[in-house]
Amino acid sequence: MSLTPEIIALLTLDTIFLFFGVIAFFLSFRLALYWNNDASTPLQYSLTKQSYLVATIIKYIFMLKLPLFLFFIYTCDKLSNIIAGAMCASGVVNSVDFGLYLTLFKLFNLYLFGFWLLLHYADMRCEKLPYTRLKFILFVAFSFPLFVEIGLEIAFFVSLNISKIVSCCGTLFSAASSSYISLLFVVDELLWVGLFYGFFAMSLLAFWLKHNVLILFSNAMFLIFAIIALIVFFSPYVYELPTHRCPFCLLQKDYYYVGYLLYTLLFLGTFYGMGGAMLSLISKEKMRFSKLSVGFNTLYVVIISLYPIVYFIRNGVWL
Repeated sequence: MSLTPEIIALLTLDTIFLFFGVIAFFLSFRLALYWNNDASTPLQYSLTKQSYLVATIIKYIFMLKLPLFLFFIYTCDKLSNIIAGAMCASGVVNSVDFGLYLTLFKLFNLYLFGFWLLLHYADMRCEKLPYTRLKFILFVAFSFPLFVEIGLEIAFFVSLNISKIVSCCGTLFSAASSSYISLLFVVDELLWVGLFYGFFAMSLLAFWLKHNVLILFSNAMFLIFAIIALIVFFSPYVYELPTHRCPFCLLQKDYYYVGYLLYTLLFLGTFYGMGGAMLSLISKEKMRFSKLSVGFNTLYVVIISLYPIVYFIRNGVWL
Protein backbone atom coordinates (compact mmCIF):
# COMPACT_ATOMS: atom_id res chain seq x y z
CA MET A 1 0.00 0.00 0.00
CA SER A 2 1.29 3.45 -0.94
CA LEU A 3 -0.04 6.49 0.90
CA THR A 4 -0.18 9.64 -1.17
CA PRO A 5 -2.05 12.80 -0.10
CA GLU A 6 -4.86 11.89 -2.52
CA ILE A 7 -5.23 8.36 -1.12
CA ILE A 8 -5.17 9.64 2.46
CA ALA A 9 -7.93 12.14 1.59
CA LEU A 10 -10.07 9.43 -0.03
CA LEU A 11 -9.61 6.97 2.86
CA THR A 12 -10.37 9.69 5.41
CA LEU A 13 -13.59 10.60 3.62
CA ASP A 14 -14.51 6.91 3.31
CA THR A 15 -14.24 6.63 7.10
CA ILE A 16 -16.44 9.69 7.55
CA PHE A 17 -18.99 8.38 5.03
CA LEU A 18 -19.07 5.02 6.78
CA PHE A 19 -19.61 6.63 10.18
CA PHE A 20 -22.44 8.91 9.08
CA GLY A 21 -23.83 6.28 6.69
CA VAL A 22 -24.29 3.83 9.57
CA ILE A 23 -26.08 6.51 11.60
CA ALA A 24 -28.34 7.33 8.65
CA PHE A 25 -29.00 3.61 8.06
CA PHE A 26 -30.28 2.93 11.59
CA LEU A 27 -32.31 6.12 11.72
CA SER A 28 -33.81 5.38 8.28
CA PHE A 29 -34.72 1.87 9.42
CA ARG A 30 -36.54 3.34 12.43
CA LEU A 31 -38.27 5.94 10.25
CA ALA A 32 -39.37 3.29 7.75
CA LEU A 33 -40.94 1.25 10.55
CA TYR A 34 -42.70 3.90 12.61
CA TRP A 35 -43.33 6.91 10.34
CA ASN A 36 -46.94 8.12 10.42
CA ASN A 37 -47.45 11.67 9.22
CA ASP A 38 -51.06 11.69 10.45
CA ALA A 39 -50.02 11.06 14.05
CA SER A 40 -49.32 13.82 16.58
CA THR A 41 -47.46 11.76 19.17
CA PRO A 42 -44.09 12.51 20.80
CA LEU A 43 -42.63 9.64 18.77
CA GLN A 44 -43.77 11.20 15.51
CA TYR A 45 -42.36 14.56 16.57
CA SER A 46 -39.02 12.88 17.27
CA LEU A 47 -39.14 11.03 13.92
CA THR A 48 -39.82 14.27 12.07
CA LYS A 49 -36.67 15.85 13.50
CA GLN A 50 -34.68 12.70 12.72
CA SER A 51 -35.94 12.72 9.13
CA TYR A 52 -34.40 16.15 8.58
CA LEU A 53 -31.13 14.94 10.11
CA VAL A 54 -30.98 11.86 7.87
CA ALA A 55 -31.87 13.86 4.76
CA THR A 56 -29.07 16.34 5.55
CA ILE A 57 -26.55 13.52 5.99
CA ILE A 58 -27.56 11.92 2.68
CA LYS A 59 -27.45 15.22 0.82
CA TYR A 60 -23.95 16.01 2.03
CA ILE A 61 -22.72 12.48 1.27
CA PHE A 62 -23.99 12.86 -2.30
CA MET A 63 -22.64 16.39 -2.67
CA LEU A 64 -19.18 15.13 -1.71
CA LYS A 65 -19.32 11.84 -3.61
CA LEU A 66 -20.12 13.55 -6.89
CA PRO A 67 -16.77 15.40 -7.17
CA LEU A 68 -14.98 12.55 -5.39
CA PHE A 69 -15.84 10.18 -8.24
CA LEU A 70 -13.83 12.39 -10.56
CA PHE A 71 -11.17 12.80 -7.86
CA PHE A 72 -10.85 9.00 -7.62
CA ILE A 73 -10.19 8.78 -11.37
CA TYR A 74 -7.75 11.69 -11.09
CA THR A 75 -5.94 9.90 -8.24
CA CYS A 76 -5.64 6.69 -10.27
CA ASP A 77 -4.40 8.71 -13.23
CA LYS A 78 -1.76 10.37 -11.05
CA LEU A 79 -0.69 7.00 -9.63
CA SER A 80 -0.01 5.78 -13.17
CA ASN A 81 3.17 7.89 -13.07
CA ILE A 82 4.70 5.62 -10.41
CA ILE A 83 3.30 2.20 -11.45
CA ALA A 84 5.31 0.39 -14.10
CA GLY A 85 3.37 -0.24 -17.31
CA ALA A 86 0.44 2.04 -16.50
CA MET A 87 -0.08 4.98 -18.83
CA CYS A 88 -3.35 6.26 -17.35
CA ALA A 89 -6.01 5.45 -14.76
CA SER A 90 -7.13 2.28 -16.58
CA GLY A 91 -3.86 0.49 -15.83
CA VAL A 92 -4.11 1.39 -12.14
CA VAL A 93 -7.80 0.43 -11.86
CA ASN A 94 -7.20 -2.92 -13.57
CA SER A 95 -4.08 -3.66 -11.54
CA VAL A 96 -6.41 -4.86 -8.79
CA ASP A 97 -8.85 -7.65 -9.64
CA PHE A 98 -11.93 -5.79 -8.43
CA GLY A 99 -10.86 -2.31 -9.54
CA LEU A 100 -13.41 -2.17 -12.36
CA TYR A 101 -16.20 -3.31 -10.03
CA LEU A 102 -15.28 -0.52 -7.63
CA THR A 103 -15.56 2.05 -10.45
CA LEU A 104 -18.95 0.66 -11.47
CA PHE A 105 -20.19 0.70 -7.87
CA LYS A 106 -19.17 4.34 -7.60
CA LEU A 107 -21.13 5.23 -10.73
CA PHE A 108 -24.10 3.07 -9.71
CA ASN A 109 -24.28 4.72 -6.30
CA LEU A 110 -24.26 8.19 -7.84
CA TYR A 111 -27.37 7.30 -9.81
CA LEU A 112 -29.05 5.73 -6.74
CA PHE A 113 -28.35 8.65 -4.43
CA GLY A 114 -29.22 11.15 -7.12
CA PHE A 115 -32.62 9.51 -7.54
CA TRP A 116 -33.08 9.54 -3.77
CA LEU A 117 -32.53 13.30 -3.76
CA LEU A 118 -35.08 13.74 -6.56
CA LEU A 119 -37.61 11.79 -4.50
CA HIS A 120 -36.72 13.83 -1.41
CA TYR A 121 -37.22 17.01 -3.43
CA ALA A 122 -40.69 15.85 -4.51
CA ASP A 123 -41.53 14.80 -0.96
CA MET A 124 -40.57 18.14 0.58
CA ARG A 125 -42.67 20.04 -1.95
CA CYS A 126 -45.85 18.35 -0.66
CA GLU A 127 -47.33 19.42 2.65
CA LYS A 128 -48.38 15.87 3.57
CA LEU A 129 -44.89 14.42 2.91
CA PRO A 130 -46.31 11.45 0.96
CA TYR A 131 -42.99 9.81 0.07
CA THR A 132 -41.19 10.00 3.42
CA ARG A 133 -41.61 6.33 4.32
CA LEU A 134 -40.72 5.25 0.79
CA LYS A 135 -37.55 7.33 0.60
CA PHE A 136 -36.24 5.94 3.87
CA ILE A 137 -37.06 2.38 2.84
CA LEU A 138 -35.09 3.08 -0.32
CA PHE A 139 -32.15 4.48 1.62
CA VAL A 140 -32.02 1.34 3.76
CA ALA A 141 -31.72 -0.61 0.49
CA PHE A 142 -29.30 1.89 -1.10
CA SER A 143 -27.00 1.89 1.92
CA PHE A 144 -25.80 -1.65 1.17
CA PRO A 145 -24.15 -0.79 -2.19
CA LEU A 146 -22.75 2.32 -0.47
CA PHE A 147 -21.09 0.20 2.22
CA VAL A 148 -19.85 -2.26 -0.42
CA GLU A 149 -18.29 0.62 -2.36
CA ILE A 150 -16.54 1.96 0.75
CA GLY A 151 -15.22 -1.52 1.59
CA LEU A 152 -14.00 -2.06 -1.98
CA GLU A 153 -12.26 1.31 -2.09
CA ILE A 154 -10.40 0.67 1.17
CA ALA A 155 -9.44 -2.81 -0.03
CA PHE A 156 -8.41 -1.37 -3.42
CA PHE A 157 -5.87 1.04 -1.99
CA VAL A 158 -4.64 -1.55 0.54
CA SER A 159 -4.12 -4.07 -2.29
CA LEU A 160 -2.48 -1.58 -4.64
CA ASN A 161 1.11 -2.61 -5.31
CA ILE A 162 3.19 0.11 -6.96
CA SER A 163 6.02 -2.34 -7.72
CA LYS A 164 3.74 -4.58 -9.79
CA ILE A 165 4.00 -4.31 -13.58
CA VAL A 166 0.54 -3.74 -15.08
CA SER A 167 -0.93 -3.65 -18.57
CA CYS A 168 -1.21 -0.33 -20.36
CA CYS A 169 -4.50 0.95 -21.75
CA GLY A 170 -3.40 0.11 -25.31
CA THR A 171 -3.35 -3.56 -24.32
CA LEU A 172 -6.52 -3.50 -22.25
CA PHE A 173 -8.72 -1.78 -24.84
CA SER A 174 -7.87 -3.78 -27.94
CA ALA A 175 -9.04 -6.86 -29.81
CA ALA A 176 -5.90 -8.67 -28.62
CA SER A 177 -6.89 -8.27 -24.97
CA SER A 178 -7.69 -11.46 -23.06
CA SER A 179 -10.42 -9.71 -21.07
CA TYR A 180 -14.12 -9.44 -21.89
CA ILE A 181 -13.46 -5.93 -23.28
CA SER A 182 -12.01 -7.56 -26.39
CA LEU A 183 -15.49 -8.91 -27.16
CA LEU A 184 -16.56 -5.37 -28.05
CA PHE A 185 -14.22 -5.42 -31.03
CA VAL A 186 -15.62 -8.66 -32.42
CA VAL A 187 -18.77 -6.80 -33.46
CA ASP A 188 -18.62 -4.30 -36.33
CA GLU A 189 -18.06 -0.83 -34.88
CA LEU A 190 -20.81 0.61 -37.10
CA LEU A 191 -23.35 -1.55 -35.26
CA TRP A 192 -22.34 0.00 -31.94
CA VAL A 193 -22.51 3.47 -33.49
CA GLY A 194 -25.93 2.71 -34.97
CA LEU A 195 -27.24 1.56 -31.58
CA PHE A 196 -25.78 4.69 -29.98
CA TYR A 197 -27.63 7.04 -32.35
CA GLY A 198 -30.68 4.78 -32.40
CA PHE A 199 -31.26 4.92 -28.65
CA PHE A 200 -30.58 8.65 -28.65
CA ALA A 201 -33.33 9.03 -31.26
CA MET A 202 -35.56 6.78 -29.15
CA SER A 203 -35.02 9.01 -26.11
CA LEU A 204 -36.10 12.04 -28.15
CA LEU A 205 -39.18 10.17 -29.37
CA ALA A 206 -39.99 9.09 -25.81
CA PHE A 207 -39.73 12.70 -24.64
CA TRP A 208 -42.04 13.83 -27.44
CA LEU A 209 -44.54 11.07 -26.57
CA LYS A 210 -44.13 11.83 -22.83
CA HIS A 211 -43.79 8.09 -22.19
CA ASN A 212 -41.95 7.62 -18.90
CA VAL A 213 -41.18 3.91 -19.26
CA LEU A 214 -39.73 4.49 -22.72
CA ILE A 215 -37.70 7.45 -21.43
CA LEU A 216 -36.28 5.26 -18.65
CA PHE A 217 -35.42 2.40 -21.00
CA SER A 218 -33.98 4.52 -23.81
CA ASN A 219 -31.73 6.53 -21.48
CA ALA A 220 -30.41 3.38 -19.78
CA MET A 221 -29.58 1.84 -23.17
CA PHE A 222 -28.17 5.14 -24.43
CA LEU A 223 -25.74 5.27 -21.49
CA ILE A 224 -24.48 1.74 -22.17
CA PHE A 225 -24.04 2.14 -25.91
CA ALA A 226 -22.62 5.66 -25.57
CA ILE A 227 -19.73 4.26 -23.51
CA ILE A 228 -19.25 1.31 -25.89
CA ALA A 229 -19.33 3.58 -28.97
CA LEU A 230 -16.89 5.95 -27.29
CA ILE A 231 -14.41 3.12 -26.74
CA VAL A 232 -14.85 1.38 -30.08
CA PHE A 233 -15.38 4.26 -32.51
CA PHE A 234 -15.16 7.84 -31.22
CA SER A 235 -12.05 7.79 -28.98
CA PRO A 236 -9.56 7.18 -31.86
CA TYR A 237 -10.81 10.42 -33.45
CA VAL A 238 -10.16 12.32 -30.22
CA TYR A 239 -6.62 10.89 -30.03
CA GLU A 240 -6.22 10.89 -33.83
CA LEU A 241 -4.70 7.42 -33.50
CA PRO A 242 -6.54 4.40 -34.92
CA THR A 243 -5.29 2.01 -32.22
CA HIS A 244 -5.86 4.21 -29.15
CA ARG A 245 -9.28 3.45 -27.65
CA CYS A 246 -8.89 4.14 -23.95
CA PRO A 247 -11.82 5.93 -22.24
CA PHE A 248 -9.57 7.13 -19.40
CA CYS A 249 -6.92 9.00 -21.40
CA LEU A 250 -9.66 11.47 -22.38
CA LEU A 251 -9.24 12.88 -18.89
CA GLN A 252 -5.61 13.82 -19.40
CA LYS A 253 -4.08 17.21 -20.09
CA ASP A 254 -2.86 16.14 -23.55
CA TYR A 255 -6.48 16.05 -24.71
CA TYR A 256 -7.54 19.20 -22.88
CA TYR A 257 -9.38 17.21 -20.18
CA VAL A 258 -12.28 16.78 -22.63
CA GLY A 259 -13.29 13.56 -20.88
CA TYR A 260 -14.51 15.49 -17.84
CA LEU A 261 -16.87 17.48 -20.05
CA LEU A 262 -18.06 14.46 -22.05
CA TYR A 263 -18.69 12.21 -19.05
CA THR A 264 -20.40 14.99 -17.10
CA LEU A 265 -22.79 15.67 -19.98
CA LEU A 266 -23.47 11.96 -20.52
CA PHE A 267 -24.08 11.15 -16.86
CA LEU A 268 -26.21 14.24 -16.23
CA GLY A 269 -28.31 13.58 -19.32
CA THR A 270 -28.96 9.93 -18.57
CA PHE A 271 -29.45 10.59 -14.85
CA TYR A 272 -32.12 13.23 -15.41
CA GLY A 273 -33.72 10.97 -18.00
CA MET A 274 -33.88 7.84 -15.85
CA GLY A 275 -34.30 9.57 -12.49
CA GLY A 276 -36.90 12.01 -13.78
CA ALA A 277 -38.89 9.20 -15.45
CA MET A 278 -38.89 7.11 -12.27
CA LEU A 279 -39.93 10.13 -10.23
CA SER A 280 -42.78 10.84 -12.64
CA LEU A 281 -43.94 7.22 -12.40
CA ILE A 282 -43.96 7.35 -8.60
CA SER A 283 -45.25 10.86 -7.97
CA LYS A 284 -47.23 11.47 -11.18
CA GLU A 285 -45.51 14.84 -11.46
CA LYS A 286 -44.82 16.55 -14.76
CA MET A 287 -41.60 15.57 -16.51
CA ARG A 288 -39.59 18.66 -15.62
CA PHE A 289 -36.31 16.80 -15.64
CA SER A 290 -36.79 15.28 -19.09
CA LYS A 291 -36.00 18.61 -20.73
CA LEU A 292 -32.66 18.70 -18.92
CA SER A 293 -32.00 15.14 -20.04
CA VAL A 294 -32.66 15.97 -23.69
CA GLY A 295 -30.45 19.06 -23.46
CA PHE A 296 -27.44 17.31 -21.90
CA ASN A 297 -27.74 14.21 -24.11
CA THR A 298 -28.04 16.29 -27.26
CA LEU A 299 -25.00 18.37 -26.32
CA TYR A 300 -23.02 15.19 -25.70
CA VAL A 301 -24.02 13.72 -29.07
CA VAL A 302 -23.15 16.93 -30.91
CA ILE A 303 -19.70 17.26 -29.31
CA ILE A 304 -18.68 13.61 -29.71
CA SER A 305 -19.98 13.53 -33.30
CA LEU A 306 -17.89 16.55 -34.26
CA TYR A 307 -14.63 14.67 -33.70
CA PRO A 308 -14.93 12.22 -36.63
CA ILE A 309 -16.58 14.87 -38.82
CA VAL A 310 -13.80 17.41 -38.24
CA TYR A 311 -11.15 14.72 -38.69
CA PHE A 312 -12.66 13.71 -42.06
CA ILE A 313 -12.89 17.31 -43.23
CA ARG A 314 -9.25 17.93 -42.31
CA ASN A 315 -7.79 14.66 -43.63
CA GLY A 316 -10.27 13.36 -46.21
CA VAL A 317 -10.29 9.82 -44.72
CA TRP A 318 -11.89 7.94 -41.83
CA LEU A 319 -9.80 6.15 -39.22
